[in-house]
Amino acid sequence: MTTPHPNPLRQLPLDTLRLRTSMKWRAYPPDVLPLWVAEMDVPVAEPVARALADAVAIGDTGYPAGTPYAEALDAFARERWGFDGVRAERTAIVPDVMLGVVEVLKLFTGPGDAVVVNSPVYPPFYAFVEHMDRRVVAAPLSAGRLDLGALESAFRQAVAGGRSAAYLLCSPHNPTGAVHTRDELADVAKLAQAYRVRVVVDEIHAPLVLPGATFVPYLSVPGAEAGISLMSASKAWNLAGLKAALAVAGPGATADLARMPEEVSHGPSHLGIIAHTAALRHGGGWLDALLAGLDENRQLLAELLARQLPGVRHRSPEGTYLAWLDCRELGLGDDPAEVFLRRGRVALSGGTPFGAGGAGHVRLNLATSPELLTEAVRRMAAALG
Repeated sequence: MTTPHPNPLRQLPLDTLRLRTSMKWRAYPPDVLPLWVAEMDVPVAEPVARALADAVAIGDTGYPAGTPYAEALDAFARERWGFDGVRAERTAIVPDVMLGVVEVLKLFTGPGDAVVVNSPVYPPFYAFVEHMDRRVVAAPLSAGRLDLGALESAFRQAVAGGRSAAYLLCSPHNPTGAVHTRDELADVAKLAQAYRVRVVVDEIHAPLVLPGATFVPYLSVPGAEAGISLMSASKAWNLAGLKAALAVAGPGATADLARMPEEVSHGPSHLGIIAHTAALRHGGGWLDALLAGLDENRQLLAELLARQLPGVRHRSPEGTYLAWLDCRELGLGDDPAEVFLRRGRVALSGGTPFGAGGAGHVRLNLATSPELLTEAVRRMAAALG
C-alpha cells in the first residue's frame, strides 16, 4: 500500500520561508506577506531532491546530453493526459518556456510581423514579443474565456497584407486559471488553419489542473498538427531556479522545429534537466498531494472573500495556482495591489501589466499555507478600513 503524501503547502512555517533568497521573499520588506510572483511555498519533492543530491555527490554537474527529459515527459503525458504526441524526435530542449517561445516565434515570424495574444495575459508575453521586434495584437478574453469572434478579428488583422503571423496561446490561462476545453481548442485550430496563423502554446501549467477540469494538450486536437507547444516541470514542482523546458512539435511542425539553432540547446541547466526528469518520472504522488492542497485553498479563498471582501468578484481557477480578483467595486482605482501593499502589507500582482482587462484587478498566488492565505485576506480586508 502506497503511503499518502502530506500536503506540501502545509510543511514550511513562515520563519523558514523567510530564510529563502528568491524573488518572492526578497522583493519586499520582511513585514510584507508575499502572494505575488509564481513561486510556491513548498519543499522540494523528495524524488527531485534525491536526484539532485545524487548528481552532486558524484560531481555530475557538466553539460546535458541525451533525451531523458523528453522521454520522461512522454511517459507523463501518456499517463496523465492519454497523449502520445511527445516523441523525442519531435522535441527540442530549450532554456525555459519563455525563451523557448521566443525561439519558436522566430521560426514562424519575422521582424514587424504580428503575434496574437489573449488579454489579460502573463505580462512577459508582451515584453518578450515586443523585444524581438514583433507586434502584439490582442484578442481579449470574454468572461475569462477564449472569444472566437475576437480571435478571428485579431487573426484577420495580423495577416493583413499577406504577412506571417503567430498566435501565442496560454493554456491553462494565466492569470484567469481557465482550462480550455477540447472544443475550444479545436475551434482555435480550425481558425488558425483558415487564416494560416501558426500556433505556439505555453502549456507550462499543464500538470496543475484542479478537480472538475481536464487538461487537453493543444497538439492532441484535430487541425493542430502545425503547432508547437512549450512544456516544463518548473511550475508544477516549483523548479523555476533549475532551468529547463521542452519545445514539442506537432507532426506538421517537426521540420520547422528542426530549424531551431543548435546553440539554443546549450541554455538549459544539466541539473535542471535532472530535476525536471525526476519530477516527471517519480513526482506524481507529490503532485497529487499538491493538487489536493490547491483545491482546498481555492475553496478557502472563495469562503474568505465572501465573508471579508464581498465586493471582490472572482471565478475559482480551474487550473494553475493563481486567482484573478476583480476589485473594481472596491473603488481602489486601476492598481488595487498598490493599496493592499501600502495599507495591508500584502504583496499581490497588479493587474495593469496583464494588458487590456487588467486594470482594477489583482492576481493572488494560492500556493501557500491555509494560514498564510487566511492572514493575507484579513490584511486585504483591513486595508479597506
